[in-house]
Amino acid sequence: MVVVRRMPGDSDDTLIRKFQRKVLNEGIIPEAKRRAFYLKPSLARKQKKEDARRAKKMWA
Repeated sequence: MVVVRRMPGDSDDTLIRKFQRKVLNEGIIPEAKRRAFYLKPSLARKQKKEDARRAKKMWA
């Protein structure tokens, strides 16, 4: 759970930026997208292999 506390002198915009940065650093958005629908284990393995192949191709 992301908690952002207001410090003296913080504006609303500053709090929003702090919140967005914390959410991004903790990886909440990608996790929510990943959990948006069920992925069968066989398809998850296939996706993982494809991602690894793509990453290897990119770095080679």
